[in-house]
Amino acid sequence: MTETREEPGRTPAWYADARILRAFVLHANDGIVATAGLLEGFAGAGASDSTLLLAASAATIAGSLSVGGAQWAEEAAEREAQLVLAAEEAAQLAANPDDEVAELAAYWEGKGLAPALAVEVARQLSAKDALAAQLESEHGIDAIPSAASTVRAGVLAALSFLAGALVPLLVTVLVPVDLEAWAILAAVVLSLALTSLVAWRSGNLSFRRVATRALTVGIGTVVVGYVAGHFLL
Repeated sequence: MTETREEPGRTPAWYADARILRAFVLHANDGIVATAGLLEGFAGAGASDSTLLLAASAATIAGSLSVGGAQWAEEAAEREAQLVLAAEEAAQLAANPDDEVAELAAYWEGKGLAPALAVEVARQLSAKDALAAQLESEHGIDAIPSAASTVRAGVLAALSFLAGALVPLLVTVLVPVDLEAWAILAAVVLSLALTSLVAWRSGNLSFRRVATRALTVGIGTVVVGYVAGHFLL
C-alpha cells in the first residue's frame, strides 16, 4: 500500500476536510485559554504592564512550539506504527496469499454478505490492492499519510495555538494595565464564542453545547488563574 500523495492542480484533501477546522479550533482554544489564564494569574498578583507583556510573549512562543512539536511527534509516531503494520501484512501476503484472501472473505461474511459473495468480494479487492484491503479490514487503515502531512499537522497546530494566544497578547499590548483583567476576560468570551461558531459550522454540531463547553473551560481557567495569582503570589 502506497502513502497518500496530493495531485497537483487539485484542492488537497487535508485542506478540505472538516477535521482540519476542528483541529484548528481545538488548538486555537488552547492558545486562548492557556495564555489568558496565565496572564490573569499575573494580573491578580498585581504585575506590571511590562511583566504581563513578557509573560504573554513567552507563553505564546513556548506554547506554539510545544503544541506544534507534540502534534508532529504524535502524527509521525502513528504513521510509523501504520508502516510497521503494512510491512507485516505485506509479508503475510507474500507467504500465504490464499490464507489472507480467506481471512478477508471471513471479514466480509461477518459483515453480513453471503459466503459466496464474500469470497468474490475478497478476491476482487485483493486483485485490485491486496495490501490495502487487508489493512482496511484488519486495522481500519484507509491510507498511510505521507511524511510531509505529519509535518504539516504540526505546523497547523503551532499556527492555530499562535492565533489563539495572540488574542490575550494583543489585549496586553493595547489595554491599560488597570483594565487588563476584565479586558482579557471579555476577549476570551468573544474569541471562544467565535471559535465555537467555526466548530459548529464545520461539523454540524450543537452550537449551544460547543459554546457552553468552551466558555465553561475558558472562563473557569481565567477565574482560577486570577484568584490563584491574587491570593497565592
